[in-house]
Amino acid sequence: MIIPDKLKLGDEIRVIAPARSMGILSDELKDIANKRLSELGYKVSFGKNVDVMDDFKSSSVDSRVADLHDAFSDKNVKGILTVIGGFNSNQMLDYIDWDLIKNNPKIFCGFSDITILNNAFYAKTGLVSYSGPHYSTFGQKLYFGYTLDYFKKCCVDSAPFIIEASSEWSDDPWYKDQDSRQPAKNNGFLVINEGKAEGIVIGANLCTFNLLQGTPYMPSLTDTILFIEDDAHADGTDVMEFDRNLQSIIQLPDFKNVKGIVIGRFQKAANMTNDLLTKIIKTKKELNNIPIIAGVDFGHTDPKVTLPIGGKVKMDTDSKSLLTIIEH
Repeated sequence: MIIPDKLKLGDEIRVIAPARSMGILSDELKDIANKRLSELGYKVSFGKNVDVMDDFKSSSVDSRVADLHDAFSDKNVKGILTVIGGFNSNQMLDYIDWDLIKNNPKIFCGFSDITILNNAFYAKTGLVSYSGPHYSTFGQKLYFGYTLDYFKKCCVDSAPFIIEASSEWSDDPWYKDQDSRQPAKNNGFLVINEGKAEGIVIGANLCTFNLLQGTPYMPSLTDTILFIEDDAHADGTDVMEFDRNLQSIIQLPDFKNVKGIVIGRFQKAANMTNDLLTKIIKTKKELNNIPIIAGVDFGHTDPKVTLPIGGKVKMDTDSKSLLTIIEH
């Protein structure tokens, strides 16, 4: 495990676009993100190709890899934020200089399609990186406090911390109308299987994580706590997609060494209820003897916890602190 130095006041954060381009973001969103990061005491710089946008709202593999390498090799850069998610971060994997990453550890944070890089970094180098807010997420005008608080807990502070449920949550196209948001009350976490476990944090976006199966970039499942969440699919098959994607992981040879599972909150369009989710879990005999907690604040709704991929977490359903990040 390689834990990068935490961010400090005055540090430079580099913004890069391993998936979709910054060209899709509004000027308002970028202005808010830049101002917020500046007020937090950081200098913000941008990859050379961050605004390039092709037919896929991205840029060439070579340009994305070049910006990644530049960010890790630049000694002035202490942290890296991804612009936003997308669909194509896995195109980069065969072209990354893994020794460069390993020898220049630094904060790297993003979620969704960035799940590919988070887990590949850990598998290939041992580097702990962070499944958390994108640069674009920092452009949220309202209701950003919880997300920022946990970003700081993970990427600025070094102490262990408890993951507590947010008081309210939202699943809205906030980037279209920053001033008209109506968060809902959060009813807290759902304990599906009771128990205690401690292990290495891996996973994040489930369907993206599954793209690593059978590749050299898939991390070992031994002694891990699997964090999984999924975004809503346009065709309304979300419940079935989650079920079969979870089943795919269960069928991996080393799944028997997974110590516990933590499931992120589903988007509204997924139509996943607590009863449905519990039924899915209870149909899988392989899950009977490990603790499982759901409804946790990470993934494609807001607000979100920052998770250390490759760090360590403790689960204890008998405790008020159900989840504690102990190394990050």
